Formats: sequence, C-alpha cells, structure tokens
Amino acid sequence: MMRTPLGQVRGLGSAKSGTGHFWLQRLTAIGNLSLVLVFVGVVIALSGSSHAGATALLGNPWIAILMLLFVLSATIHMRIGMQVIIEDYVHDDLLKIAALIGNTFFAIVVGLAAAFALLKISFGV
Repeated sequence: MMRTPLGQVRGLGSAKSGTGHFWLQRLTAIGNLSLVLVFVGVVIALSGSSHAGATALLGNPWIAILMLLFVLSATIHMRIGMQVIIEDYVHDDLLKIAALIGNTFFAIVVGLAAAFALLKISFGV
C-alpha cells in the first residue's frame, strides 16, 4: 500500500494550542506597553520617598490594582516567551519537559510573591 507524506504524519501534527499562545503573547505585550509606563511612573514617584510614602502610594487602590495587573500580565508574558524558547532550542525530550515544568513553577512563584508583597503593602498588614 502506498502512503502519502501526509498520511505518514497524520496524528503527529499540531496540538491545537499554538494560535492561543500566539494571541495571548500578543495581548500581554500590548497590555505591558501601558502597564510598564505606569510601573516606571510609580518607581519614579517612589524614588527618594520614605517607607511611609511608598506604603501610602502603593496603598492607593488604583495604583495597587494597576501594579497587580502589571505583575499578572508580565508573568504570563514571561512564561509564554520562555516556553517558546524552551520548545525551540531544547531538543532532549526529558530535559524539555523538566524545563517546561520548571518554567511554569518559576512563573507561578514569581507572580505569587510579587502579588503577595503588593497586597500586603496595599492592605497595610
């Protein structure tokens, strides 16, 4: 029986998640454009400020929400970007799986630590 090249690879193709990752990466990049500007503005406003001044500024609900959105968007963007790099350049399957798992856990830990710090400052605890 003759098999075409398509028939030989059928079932080994796309996992149907590439388009979703592509658009999520682009959406977080667009969100990061404005959120990074807000973050830089907050850092400039906090330069030379006392601890009480920093707590007061980050205790403002609007600033805290914007900073939490920045943390969320940046960590998602970071995780997807690193995932693409790992998938493209790590060729050993076991090492690739380990790196992808490590990447996901690293992004979760960084995001949760930053969110915890912001929420603690914001609520004055």
